[in-house]
This record gives sequence, C-alpha cells and structure tokens, in this order.
Amino acid sequence: MNVAIFVYAGAEVLDFSGPFEVFSTASRVSADADLFNAFIVAETADPVVARAGYTVLPHYAMSDHPDIDLLLIAGGVHEPQMQRTPVIDWISAQSKTATHVASVCTGAFLLAQAKVIETQTVTTHWEDIDDLQERFPALNVVRNRRWVEDGPLTTSAGISAGIDMSLHLVRRFADASLATNTAMKMEYDWNDVA
Repeated sequence: MNVAIFVYAGAEVLDFSGPFEVFSTASRVSADADLFNAFIVAETADPVVARAGYTVLPHYAMSDHPDIDLLLIAGGVHEPQMQRTPVIDWISAQSKTATHVASVCTGAFLLAQAKVIETQTVTTHWEDIDDLQERFPALNVVRNRRWVEDGPLTTSAGISAGIDMSLHLVRRFADASLATNTAMKMEYDWNDVA
C-alpha cells in the first residue's frame, strides 16, 4: 500500500513524521516488509522547510510519484497552501484515485479547499475547530475526538493525534495485532479509541 504524506513550507513536523514513523515501523514489524510504502511528497523535489526550521527532503514531487493508495495531508501553516491552485488541484485529483484520504490537524483545511470534504464529519486541532466550521459550514466538525472516520476519509485532531490515527489506519488496513505491535515497537502509548 503506497502511503503518500504531503508536506509544505511550515508543515508541523510531527504531523508528517509521526505517521511516517507509524507506517514504516508497521512494515518492519510485519511479516510483509512491503506492506506499507510510506513516502513524502511536496510540490517540488526541493527541500521543504517545515515548522521551526526543520528541513525535509521529499521523496517525490507532485509531478512525479507512484500511484497513491492512502493520501495523508499534514497540517501546519496551511493558509498559503490554500491559495496555491496547483496544490489544491493535486490534492483534489489524488483524492479521486486514492483508496483512502486522511489529514492531520489543519490538513483538513486543504481537503476542504480542494472539495475533498464538503459535508462529512471531521475534526482538526482544537484551536482551529471554530475556524474550520465557519469557513466550511456544511462540514460537521466535531470536538474532543482524536480522530474521526467517515467512509474513505479519516481526519485527526492536532499533532500527536496523527500518530493515533495512523495506528488506527494500520489496524484498518492490516489488523489490530499489527497496530498494537507497532505501537509497542515505537514505545508509544496508543490511544486506540477515537
């Protein structure tokens, strides 16, 4: 399963590093080392400066990446990305062919801007819930949930909640024992209830 994690300037580091660690660790723990192929995608292949100056080198650019089964959009300083037509168009296009779409934190704003989410039940970082609801009033934005699944879409609350959501997705696409073993390998206290 190809897991593409989209990052951009100002992306929250744990929003993309946490899920990457979950999916790559799940493959190491699994009997099938190729179970999840996690990779980072950005608008270009140039280094991306995330929050606090953390620089990451994407595996692929939006114009050149493998087919995507699970598309995950990181949160962070999302406002500039909402105005970038190539980014929004890419998210929209990839969401139509991916099996599942997910977001961490304010990545939900990019999904909403791309019209990937319009009326679904979703969540985001607690500080941004009101803003998401006001900007996209047809959404059902819920509070006090680590993640929310609505059909082929899963959104999570902020930052560390993306790890819980990713472990849930390992459980969903593989099995519960692999998710539990992955959390154990990571020495992570998984909050396995949304």
